[in-house]
Amino acid sequence: MDCEVVRRIKESGKSTVELVRSDGLYIRKILKGRHEVFTVLRDCPHPYLPKIYEVDQTADSVTVIEEYIEGVSIGSADLSGRKLMRAVRELCDVLAFLHEKNIIHRDIKPSNILLAGDGHIRLIDFDAARMPKDDLEQDTSLLGTRGYAPPEQYGFAQTDCRADIYALGVTLRQLMGSAADRPRYRKALRKCTSLDPDKRYDSVKAVKRDLFGVRTQLLCLSAAAIVCCLAGAAAWSLRMPREEASAVADGFPAALPAPEDPHWDGETGTALWGVVPESGVNGEMAYRYRLYRCESEQEPDPESDLCVMNGDMWGNFSVNEEGEYAVALAQGFGENGSYYYTVSAAGDGVAYADSPYVVSDVFVYTGEDAPVIPEPVGLKWDVLYDRKSGGGSYCAAWENMDDYDSKDRFNVSFYDEAGNCIGNNIWSKAEIMEIGRGVWFDVASWGHSGGSYRFAVEVYSSRPNELRSRYLPQPVPEAAYSPWLKPDASAPAGGEEDQSIQK
Repeated sequence: MDCEVVRRIKESGKSTVELVRSDGLYIRKILKGRHEVFTVLRDCPHPYLPKIYEVDQTADSVTVIEEYIEGVSIGSADLSGRKLMRAVRELCDVLAFLHEKNIIHRDIKPSNILLAGDGHIRLIDFDAARMPKDDLEQDTSLLGTRGYAPPEQYGFAQTDCRADIYALGVTLRQLMGSAADRPRYRKALRKCTSLDPDKRYDSVKAVKRDLFGVRTQLLCLSAAAIVCCLAGAAAWSLRMPREEASAVADGFPAALPAPEDPHWDGETGTALWGVVPESGVNGEMAYRYRLYRCESEQEPDPESDLCVMNGDMWGNFSVNEEGEYAVALAQGFGENGSYYYTVSAAGDGVAYADSPYVVSDVFVYTGEDAPVIPEPVGLKWDVLYDRKSGGGSYCAAWENMDDYDSKDRFNVSFYDEAGNCIGNNIWSKAEIMEIGRGVWFDVASWGHSGGSYRFAVEVYSSRPNELRSRYLPQPVPEAAYSPWLKPDASAPAGGEEDQSIQK
């Protein structure tokens, strides 16, 4: 392509980048060395990448003619939360595409992500990109931007897709601002930016799944699992309606009915929906939910609105007096705005498949700057001793229960000596007071012989527009933990019927 130089954008000992004109404006790059990446990009275009028109590779340099993108860097663009998260989705998509082509960008940062005139991103500047080789222990050229590049990119090892995942995490933390501290995003971004590559995500698809709640269906089962599933299906078919049994026999479990009337419990931030008794397994109901933030003037649209939280809920304890299932979602509120949720009844995959998701009404959140709900103080274990069995049961408790409303909910997480969270229960104050002692610790399911355990508490406000929920910082500070409990040594001597281990 015959081109006229409009201006020189960048020049160094390794490259020259120019804005040129032919029948339009283009970017021309002259790079020293071999750069097979550009040939792959020319032959495999993607909507979020600049188009590559020409690649002229010689023995010691390559000349590339690529599309000129009119736009601004995403770091300087004024984006609403919804538009920003759409751009994050697109960045994850294009990185997944590149990694499938065995291309590592190695210079992911806000200035290399442009927001084009069509409203979509373009990932630019592949000068540092490389394609990993099996016979190398480390990269032959140490390129990248300090602060965004991971340690292995400075000669400690050969980079792979996890180098881009590290830079993606740093970039997202910068772009998302305070939103990056929300529990869901914080956990994902921390995993992205682990200094140890083996502790990072191994694919961008996994990052996207944790950021946006993308679910995938299990398509393959082992031979043993198939046999078990078929046996289970035969047993279920004996008590299923004929049309449902036929669906299972054909290999397609019938979908559960969707939860009815999903709505908010007034101003409490608690989600309510009609129970689906057939959901879950072994008589324990199960549901999947997603919380979304939307623009107040728009109808809810789960396909494009920002998903700020998702999760599963198992068990029958959360059914209220009206026979509705109740789940606290106020902890997902961040910025002021409109929120709604979707909910699906979870099937067992044998007799029943998951139900469709149904959409709730909208909750208007205005408590972004409200004071935080009081902190639980005087954390202790209530130990109840059974004289007949000689065993103990244990509850997580604290002293200032009078500071809370009956509908405030407590997420109590239990930890072992290795620092692993081995289980948690979310109970309301009303549920705790009904039992009278605290939140139950399931030693039989979570514990092991000779182990020691402690707990920490988050509080989910039932008045989110007046008091914000209180979250645990990550990692959890020592001051937030209860004393240790060693169940095997906790039964009180002398036949006492209860005791407390207090902090």
